[in-house]
Amino acid sequence: MNQPSQQHPSDSLRTDAPAPKITAEMPEQAQPLFPRAMLNLLGELGQRYRPLVDEALARREAFQQRLNQGEAPDFDPETAAIRDGDWRVAPIPEDLQDRRVEITGPVDRKMIINALNSGARVFMADCEDSSTPTWSNLVDGQVNLYDAVRRTIELTQPDGKHYELKGDPAVLIVRPRGWHLDEKHVQVDGRPLPGGIFDAAVYLFNNAEALLRQGSGPYLYLPKLEDWREADLWERVLTDIEKALQIEPGTVKVTVLIETLPAVFQMHEILHALKSRIVGLNCGRWDYIFSYIKCFQKHPDKVLPDRSQVTMSVPFLSAYSQLLIQTCHRRGAFAMGGMAAQIPIKGDEAANEAALTKVREDKEREARNGHDGTWVAHPGLIPVAMDIFDRHLGARQNQLDVAREDVQVSASDLVTPCDGSITEAGLRGNLNVAIRYMAAWLNGQGCVPINHLMEDAATAEIARAQVWQWVRHPAGQLDDGRNIDLALVEDWQAEELAAIQAEVGDEAFVAGQYQAAADLISEVTRSDDFVPFLTLPGYARLD
Repeated sequence: MNQPSQQHPSDSLRTDAPAPKITAEMPEQAQPLFPRAMLNLLGELGQRYRPLVDEALARREAFQQRLNQGEAPDFDPETAAIRDGDWRVAPIPEDLQDRRVEITGPVDRKMIINALNSGARVFMADCEDSSTPTWSNLVDGQVNLYDAVRRTIELTQPDGKHYELKGDPAVLIVRPRGWHLDEKHVQVDGRPLPGGIFDAAVYLFNNAEALLRQGSGPYLYLPKLEDWREADLWERVLTDIEKALQIEPGTVKVTVLIETLPAVFQMHEILHALKSRIVGLNCGRWDYIFSYIKCFQKHPDKVLPDRSQVTMSVPFLSAYSQLLIQTCHRRGAFAMGGMAAQIPIKGDEAANEAALTKVREDKEREARNGHDGTWVAHPGLIPVAMDIFDRHLGARQNQLDVAREDVQVSASDLVTPCDGSITEAGLRGNLNVAIRYMAAWLNGQGCVPINHLMEDAATAEIARAQVWQWVRHPAGQLDDGRNIDLALVEDWQAEELAAIQAEVGDEAFVAGQYQAAADLISEVTRSDDFVPFLTLPGYARLD
């Protein structure tokens, strides 16, 4: 890692800020990223915003209680003037004008190098759903990002294979953690620092100036927002960081993931709250499906079928996608499509072609509908997605000219569930994938290939949420007429766990923490109260 300069604009921060208590050992290579000025900034932000984050989380809980009592999400009449008003977001930087294909992945050193070299226009380096939030993962990740920004990042593996940046790398965007996640190893006034503040502040403190010198800028992806107040909270945090770094307000540019059901009813308001810095919204489809189940956990008429049947072509997800395009383009912001999680299948040409056909159909739909770009999880999908968006965009960098004034979406359109069936294969698949993913997550790997799909935390969330919901509602009945109850689920989970053990072997089974993962899935399935995020009890199990 290159050594940062000894002087920094944020040295002018007040020196009486509460010193955060760091309860984990700081790796030697990361120590230069945490000078006194950095610690002052974390302390000041923690003291100022911990209470406001707590208020945001309390609002979420109160809203969920209203949903549990029968309320349905709707557009807020109190913010109608924002939705009806004539305003646009601030101009978008040149290096973000063309985002036709983006790739995502954790802040692992090899992953960062390969993703920046992949040929995608943008790489989203993820501190959230595809990274297990261990201290070493996140702090080493900041070191990797520091080197990536300066284009000095390289890696030589024990087998001698060498990785380094080549040519013109993708534009870097970093996703900090959502408001629900804390960084328990950094304590301010005896309370954990919100994880997103830690991720964003450390990255911006160490890299904003270098990115601006390169003619680019500090760019973030903001996850899991549920309303405009949470967007405004990010606006306030980022404004304070900009002041501390003595850079112009609005320098930090953001894209917001619309991956919760409440947020789709507040897209205009979220854009407005961040209008000096926001450049677009993204269809975070997998988390959105999870959020739908979570919001309607107590609604027997909102039970979804097998996950494989809940595709972007079903009416409520199609409405969400097209409303996002219309909203963004009206405001001069980009509308990014969702993730293609498929992994190319080696050795089975027919299966590989079937998987690529699904990707092509998905990306054709997105490009035809007016999305400005899309996400892929694997470099092998970049040429497929790039070809489709190249054909649809032609000489244009994006599709901001596609207004989609034809789109008419009601609140009912966004909440009406899709038809389909619940199958034994679907239930067993949920149990199997949830166990496999959480075992890897507990071992520090948050981005996992399972059954030719690149899965992150959203996958496990959908899987365990569906099982919880199916157990508790009459609609949770298998297509062969059998009822889904806890006894059935526990029997099948034990069988799936045994099958995993037989597949991986006893030694790998123990080392892989599969039993611990199964225990965690059982815990949240048995709980009468729906656990808001599987990663919360998971995080309690991490050192």
